[in-house]
Amino acid sequence: MTAFIASLESVAEIVIIIALGYFIRRSGKMTDGFKGNVSFLIMNIALPVSIFISVLDNLNRGKLVGLAGGLLYTLISFTLGYLIAILLVFVLRIKKGRRGAFINMSVNANTIFMGLPLNIALFGNSGMTYFLVYYVMNTVSTWAIGIFFISGDDPTKQKGDSKKKLSLKQILPPPLIGFILGLAWIVIINVKLPMWIDKTCNMIGGLVTPLALIYIGIILADAGLSSIHFDKDTIAGLVGRFVIAPAIMIGTLLVFMHSGISVTYPEFGTLVIQSATPELAVLPILVSQAHGDVDYATNLVVTSTVLFVVVVPILMEVINFIV
Repeated sequence: MTAFIASLESVAEIVIIIALGYFIRRSGKMTDGFKGNVSFLIMNIALPVSIFISVLDNLNRGKLVGLAGGLLYTLISFTLGYLIAILLVFVLRIKKGRRGAFINMSVNANTIFMGLPLNIALFGNSGMTYFLVYYVMNTVSTWAIGIFFISGDDPTKQKGDSKKKLSLKQILPPPLIGFILGLAWIVIINVKLPMWIDKTCNMIGGLVTPLALIYIGIILADAGLSSIHFDKDTIAGLVGRFVIAPAIMIGTLLVFMHSGISVTYPEFGTLVIQSATPELAVLPILVSQAHGDVDYATNLVVTSTVLFVVVVPILMEVINFIV
């Protein structure tokens, strides 16, 4: 029951903010230019700052060293996830413009906004270390790998365009720079930010999720609620997120457990639940910048968020049965 209530609360917050964006757009109070402005603000300012400050607030040198062992499980799981997702792109014939979104849906998760509060509700402070393990790997995976699958899936690019020289922004997107700077700060400088700077960064970073959800609401208003549907590619993405990703994590952990390595209940539960957390709220913005299928990306975020309420209690039963 705790799992159901915690997941319901997380989903309710998201749905309400999406609905806000939807109704404001339908009322005609938001112009077409707002989407572009929000996209720029999130991707170039708010999100890099959010990642930078979350690294500083949640990690330190000691924690980084302590996370080394757990990172092996997640590294294997994410690697297998990418390989299977890429294979499914060809097997299921996911069309260009959707492939990057599908791969990210199958591998990367919304750890901070949905994963963290849910993890605290389910496992308390005993699961925090393992949450940080997943958070670090998920952040690296999203901004060092996943984003390139999206940018490389631009349907407007011609074959010859791939030979052009890459810009620094393409190689190091702002969110990845935020993560690198955060790690560099705690490893090299290792000094706490003044309180007022920390608060300012948290305020700026706090813009990411609500603005991204309002953006999703705007997309839904433009496309119509009928755009929320379960076509072949959407179902495949949901299976990747809620079935394949946690199955890979469970399989990886069981292999290590059977080899004699001890995996505690909070560690097992945290890594499995986080592997099934819904897709990043900023996915439609990333896809939009690559001229991909924004409606498809929006559909993935909305459907995975709503269905998460049902998925969490089922996964908790599986976890309790295994461990």
